[in-house]
Amino acid sequence: MTDEELKKLQKEARKAKRIATECASAVHDLVEDSLWTDYQTLPDLAQKTVDACLAWKSAQEKLDSVQS
Repeated sequence: MTDEELKKLQKEARKAKRIATECASAVHDLVEDSLWTDYQTLPDLAQKTVDACLAWKSAQEKLDSVQS
């Protein structure tokens, strides 16, 4: 694997982790600030967070497989 390919995998994993973290933060903010008025948005936000975490896990596993 070339250095460019490795850097691309690292960038993808970092981006996926950032997106998952942003989703988790949005869940946290909803629960802390507006649960009683915006609770109906929680299921969709939770699913988006799960999907983002799965995307991060997949990207990280790809990266780990080439680094080991």
